[in-house]
Amino acid sequence: SGMIPITQNLSNLLRLVLLYKYGGIYLDVDVLVLKDVSGLKNCVGIQTVDEQARTWTSLNNAVMIFDQKHPLLLKLIQEFTTHFDGNIWGHNGPYMVSRVVMNLAFNDPAYEFNIMSPTAFYPVDWRRIPKYFRRPKNANETQWTYDEDFALKQRSYAIHLWNHVSSRLRIEEHSLIGRIISDHCILCKDIYDIEPTSTSSSTSS
Repeated sequence: SGMIPITQNLSNLLRLVLLYKYGGIYLDVDVLVLKDVSGLKNCVGIQTVDEQARTWTSLNNAVMIFDQKHPLLLKLIQEFTTHFDGNIWGHNGPYMVSRVVMNLAFNDPAYEFNIMSPTAFYPVDWRRIPKYFRRPKNANETQWTYDEDFALKQRSYAIHLWNHVSSRLRIEEHSLIGRIISDHCILCKDIYDIEPTSTSSSTSS
C-alpha cells in the first residue's frame, strides 16, 4: 500500500519472481527491440552515469535478462519484501536494483552478471525523447534523423520510450520514432493516427 499505484509495485515484483522461476527476458511495454538480444545473458542496463567519475549512478529494471534462479534475482526479491516502501516512486523498482547492485560484493562469483552500458537499452534520456517524436523541420534535422537512426541500430539493442513522457506525444510523420517503429514493430499500424493520452496509463518506469 501507499501513494504509488499497487499495479506498479506488483509489476516490479512479478518480473523478478517470474524471471527467478523460469528465466528469460523481461521488457517493459514501452521498450522497442532494435536487434537480437538472444545472445545476452544475465544482465541489467545502466540508465545514468557520472561523466566525471566515469561510473554509473543508476540502473533500470525495464529490461532484465536472467537465467532461472539467478541469485541476484533472489537478492532483489528479498530486498523488495524487507524494505518495501509504497510512497516513493521507483523505490521498489529501478532504485532498488541500483542500491542492491551497488552494495554487492563483486568478488563473489555467485553473483556473476553483466551491467550493460546506457547505449544498450537506454540510449535516449527521458528528457530528450520528445525530439524523437517530432517531424524534422529542415535539412539539418532530417539528416540528424538518418544519422541517429543508423547509430541506434549499430550500438543499441533496444530503446526505452519512457511512457510517462511519450504517452502524451503524437508520432509525427518522418520523425525518428516513426522510422524506428516502421522498421522494428511488427504489430504497429496507422501509427500517425494514434492520439496521445493526457496521462500515462503504463506502470513502466
